[in-house]
Amino acid sequence: MAGMFYPSGSEDLKLMLSDLFKDFEQPCDAAGVVSPHAGYIYSGRVSAQAFSAFDPRFSGTFVVIGPSHQGFTTCISAIPWETPIGLIEADTDLAALIDLPVDERAMSYGNENSLEVQMPFIRYRFPGARIVPVMMGRQTLSEVGRISGLIGEAISRYERPVKIVASSDFSHYVSQEKASRDDIFAIDALTSTLDVTEFFRRIQTHRITACGYGPVGTMISILKNKGATRCFLLGYSTSGDVSGDYNQVVGYAALAVK
Repeated sequence: MAGMFYPSGSEDLKLMLSDLFKDFEQPCDAAGVVSPHAGYIYSGRVSAQAFSAFDPRFSGTFVVIGPSHQGFTTCISAIPWETPIGLIEADTDLAALIDLPVDERAMSYGNENSLEVQMPFIRYRFPGARIVPVMMGRQTLSEVGRISGLIGEAISRYERPVKIVASSDFSHYVSQEKASRDDIFAIDALTSTLDVTEFFRRIQTHRITACGYGPVGTMISILKNKGATRCFLLGYSTSGDVSGDYNQVVGYAALAVK
């Protein structure tokens, strides 16, 4: 995605990330966030707002959960990931504790962007952090339960600092009015009561075209089981806010859980 979704040049990318983060300097020490995965000109500021909810001194491990747009089954990566501003080391110790298959081919197949787009934010903001990328296949409540149990158990055994990033855009190619109305309606199930089942119900009954609701539900479920009690909507925008086209927009939300 370098050169398409974000700059491929190191200095250009650093300048862009510096500009995106400049307005968000008040961390809330979140345990997990939701960050979008579109091109940075559209969703980068919302992503920066999400990552700014973490203490910038954090140097532990990020479990990054993204949806598979290519139809792969749930899997993890256990190798370093390259960005234009440097490598991000994989946390092979934590990866070994998660009982999911390693599939590096799935991570790099085609134009999969859900995980990659998060990585420059992590490398820039948290240069000492490591990663365990998780690609989620089926986005069902049963798969949320399975994956959240496996990751949650691994984190408990690991006993070192871990944060979780869920990668998701929200409504796709609908009007600005419909996107904002539907997306906030779905998100309200999380900000009100951290109710993943209700979040899924609203997504499905209102046919909301969020592409990463499974990773969002997984992140919420893991952290809720570990004592999280609040979810905050930090920011929301659409592609129309940048393009000026409000007839066919994609929605982006920054959420923080603690």
